[in-house]
Amino acid sequence: MKMNSQPLSTIIPNRKRGQQDVLQLATEPLDRIRIGFVGLGYRGQSAVKRWSHIDGVEIVALCDANIDFVNQCAVVIGKENMNLFSGQDGYARLCALSSLDIVYICTDWQSHTEIALCAMEHGKHVAIEVPAALSLTDIWQLIDKAEQTRRHCMMLENSVYDYFETAIRQLYHRGIFGNVVHVEGGYTHFMTDQWTSWRIEYNRTHCGDVYPTHGLGPLCQLLDIHRTDRFDYLVAMQSDAYTGGSVYQRLMDKPCEEFSNGDETTMLIRTLCGKTITLSHNVMNPRPYSRGYKVVGTQGYASKYPHPQVVLAEGSLQQLQLPLEFANQVLSNDVMEPLLQVHYPTYFGEQQALAHKLDPRGGMSFYMDYRLAYCLHRGLPLDMDVYDMAEWCCVSELSALSISHGAMPVSVPDFTRGAAQV
Repeated sequence: MKMNSQPLSTIIPNRKRGQQDVLQLATEPLDRIRIGFVGLGYRGQSAVKRWSHIDGVEIVALCDANIDFVNQCAVVIGKENMNLFSGQDGYARLCALSSLDIVYICTDWQSHTEIALCAMEHGKHVAIEVPAALSLTDIWQLIDKAEQTRRHCMMLENSVYDYFETAIRQLYHRGIFGNVVHVEGGYTHFMTDQWTSWRIEYNRTHCGDVYPTHGLGPLCQLLDIHRTDRFDYLVAMQSDAYTGGSVYQRLMDKPCEEFSNGDETTMLIRTLCGKTITLSHNVMNPRPYSRGYKVVGTQGYASKYPHPQVVLAEGSLQQLQLPLEFANQVLSNDVMEPLLQVHYPTYFGEQQALAHKLDPRGGMSFYMDYRLAYCLHRGLPLDMDVYDMAEWCCVSELSALSISHGAMPVSVPDFTRGAAQV
């Protein structure tokens, strides 16, 4: 089904002469991964601890604008003779180190792109906390720099490695859900008292889905976006900002005349293959944590919140050699849990005890780091590439564009610029 009206579009810059795409980029294997960290707040310190437990890794450098954070982190991991940097230009000095393979970025959102560009310019791979980029300008800069330098540029989307999403993806690729026609995701919970000043300030000045990647990433991995399908266009709308102004005034201790981000943002994306994605964002109103994960297929259904559920048709049950009496009803935990466990990656079991020890969210951040190290050691393409980053981040600006034009459809760029033959 085609649209009757032309959607809004954005500029796709031409790929420069001599510059090639980085689809399935494989770089030189690294016997020992020399890693440096920029940003040593809660997420940065947690990441340093996780990487200190991965074999074949050397933590070479630590950096934060605050020297106290640097020193605290160095003491915790007990490493001597590390390069320690602080101040506003500390990241540039870290990126210039010759004894460094990858820069792991855990700073505030606004500084991600600047640091990542600097690292790749110095020949380093980069791994960037979510969201890696806040605008289309930033996204295209990161893509171009990754293509020019042939370095990995990966966004650190840990929800891709959560146990339920991982197992459902494996089941889908076995054909268990038939043809998936619709998926849902989002980021909703009441977290206002945890916000830092820069995050509440960003929400004050920006509308749209400003934090989409936790919900969108697992859905795109399941749908093979820019591999066998890609985004076509999206539409978005948001509620009024009923709560934002009062939250801002309480946290910032100053009046707020206007708050741009609505309490609830809803986005609908259609793919070239005719599938639909619903994405939501709400961190203002009282509600339980949810990434809204749902998968609707012609032969089955799965959802994660408020608790995991799987429903399968007869054909899927036959393929799995399960009793047909379970058809079209929610599987009991006694049936569902063994089914999911069989479809976890082998490294889930091998690393489970360590992952749960180092990551209170079920181990998904450790599994993400473990897989990144595994691929770098072996010179393999990463699980998530720079185009994944672009697709998952771009919907922030594009949803704002749709909202500002009365929920007009907006085309989603092909960030591979035709290199992915979808």
